[in-house]
Amino acid sequence: MSQTPQETPRRVVVIGSGFGGVNVAQALDGAPVEVTLIAKTTHHLFQPLLYQVATGILSEGEIAPPTRLMFAKQKNAKVLLGDVEQIDTASKTVVSRIAGSRRRAATVVATPYDTLVVAAGADQSYFGNDHFSEFAPGMKTIDDALELRGRIVGAFELAEATNDPVEQERALTFVVVGAGPTGVEVAGQIAELAHRTFKNAFKNIDARKARIILLDGAPAVLPPMGAKLGLKAKQHLEKIGVEVRLDAIVVDVDQDGVTYKDKEGNLHTIATKCKVWSAGVSASPLGKQLAAQTGVELDRAGRVVVDKDLSLPGHPDIFVIGDMASVPGVPGMAQGAIQGGKHVAKMIKGDFKGEPRTQFKYLDKGSMSTISRFSAVAKVWKFEFSGFFAWVLWLFIHLYYLVGFKSRLTTTLSWLAAFITPGRAQLTITHQQIQARIALLERNAILREQAAAAAEETSENKAAPEVGGASEIESSAPVSKAASS
Repeated sequence: MSQTPQETPRRVVVIGSGFGGVNVAQALDGAPVEVTLIAKTTHHLFQPLLYQVATGILSEGEIAPPTRLMFAKQKNAKVLLGDVEQIDTASKTVVSRIAGSRRRAATVVATPYDTLVVAAGADQSYFGNDHFSEFAPGMKTIDDALELRGRIVGAFELAEATNDPVEQERALTFVVVGAGPTGVEVAGQIAELAHRTFKNAFKNIDARKARIILLDGAPAVLPPMGAKLGLKAKQHLEKIGVEVRLDAIVVDVDQDGVTYKDKEGNLHTIATKCKVWSAGVSASPLGKQLAAQTGVELDRAGRVVVDKDLSLPGHPDIFVIGDMASVPGVPGMAQGAIQGGKHVAKMIKGDFKGEPRTQFKYLDKGSMSTISRFSAVAKVWKFEFSGFFAWVLWLFIHLYYLVGFKSRLTTTLSWLAAFITPGRAQLTITHQQIQARIALLERNAILREQAAAAAEETSENKAAPEVGGASEIESSAPVSKAASS
């Protein structure tokens, strides 16, 4: 598949500031295109380290550099803040929305494109039980991590404040759902908080008596890493005080507990105040929009089934990468998004020369997961490592992929403080962090209502006969055209 030089695109719109979006935009530096990066946050999130924000090791700024500053020196790229709510493949336009509240309508921006790269990532999946999210936050955003920090530290504070042994036990019981890398890392760090950081911090309770329970419906820990490393991870978790319960399918989550079903079908309820959900992901709903307009297939997780060059079948002007793309043999990890972004940039630049599109080839660089201080598991090609060496390897790899010298330096200092001493510098919590999810849910509901009302009004105005020639339709939300050439 190729495009002649006469058909080459001028305007490249990239949706998402994750690993995929950032890498495709950066790789187009110097190319004869205008890149517009649209994202609903002002930062590029290094998601694999979110759990360290949640457990007080790192600050959010150390893993989330401002996207605008990252592209400040790239002359052909600009950044636009906005939550993309519509992709119109017929008019080749992306509609995004920014701000908005109960009192003020949101600002809506329509950005035209010649080539579109959709890298909107994935959201937490509760497997059809979205009401679980109110009680068991996921681990996908800075907001999630800060809320979890508030809930984790707040649970210890609740236990300290009461003399009721039943309430103390409930507050000091932590349940992590999902035994993938995130779940293993979160469980390990909560155990470290209880046994090292908070060892002598409280007077009314012994933090070391905290129970950390890791649940998963699978029969093994870290299934993608194989049975050997999964067993090592399970054994080390149990050594540091984490209870691992496998073949455990969560069937209910509420304010006071978690109910799961074991492989014999028996139900068990764990009384707990603090729950963490890391059991699954679902692709961005933008994939459904693309499927409705182009007829492209979606897999069971809502990911877009793309062509071999990562474009949509029959639509060479639209690429989908990262967690949104369904590509055989490519896991939903950072490396898949990074390599996919670089490949798409290569395809776009090749279009200017009339070069044929080539198949995306993923190079598996391995996977790794920390368990606790000085312990990790890693699988690199056919080689498997565990213990201290895997942990050191994990440190260097993650430092390498952090953006900017300052982030690497401050992260290294924070790691030294957390790993050498019991203390952690980022344990400040606020009531707002814990309540943020409810406020955001209410705000998003208001924005959806405004968007629906605006769409309905626009539809009615289009249906009405024009009087006196062309007329301007005034929407409840102002619309502006992004600059383009």
